[in-house]
Amino acid sequence: MLRTPTGGAGNGAAGPVGRLVSIGTVLGQLRDEFPEVTISKIRFLEAEGLVEPRRTPSGYRKFSPDDIERLARILRLQRDHYLPLKVIREQLDGRAADQGRTPAPSSHAEADADGEAVDGRAASTAARIGRAELLAAAEVDEAQLAEWESYGLIAEAPGGGFDAETVTVARLVADLGRFGLEPRHLRAMKAAADREAGLVEQVVAPLRRHRNPQTRAHAEATMKELAGLSVRLHEALVQTALGVRLS
Repeated sequence: MLRTPTGGAGNGAAGPVGRLVSIGTVLGQLRDEFPEVTISKIRFLEAEGLVEPRRTPSGYRKFSPDDIERLARILRLQRDHYLPLKVIREQLDGRAADQGRTPAPSSHAEADADGEAVDGRAASTAARIGRAELLAAAEVDEAQLAEWESYGLIAEAPGGGFDAETVTVARLVADLGRFGLEPRHLRAMKAAADREAGLVEQVVAPLRRHRNPQTRAHAEATMKELAGLSVRLHEALVQTALGVRLS
């Protein structure tokens, strides 16, 4: 659990000077939970307007306990949910529809009180981000993104923009790249994912064509469950293969 001083001011607000700490102290407190966080990362989040530490007359950053907790929440949302900075900013500013909870992925349909399926594509369109925001979320440059696109790993959604799932893919591709895995190495994963998606679509297609709205809603729930099982199976198969090869 993050350890921060008690009391102090909220995000950049005035507070007892003795409770404000330097960026180096912030880094030390955050690294217990986020070993890979760097001073550059904290400065980047400040540049994006997600945190606003106070400045001393000589220009040094000073962070309050609320600033540190805000940084921790941002890092959790990025690490655990791969949310783009735009969505994180909306949550932190209290504009999310359900404050205190991470929004459900917008690509899946939900059922309303009458059992009618509510297509998540409209919400997905509203949640799309632009190219510059995707670059910031994945912390890569234009050349890297263009290379991912050339290998079919990333693509804009119909109508333009990038949805939440694409942001997740971008961050994962970037993370794998830090281990030396290049886009050409990941084409097999993309091909396997496309095949798995095809199998799921075959199963749910008859349900999605049904006239009963409750049946269509069940199709979306089934699709989500099958996707989750597919991911778990893939993970188990990889772990098993590695266990056999390394034994």
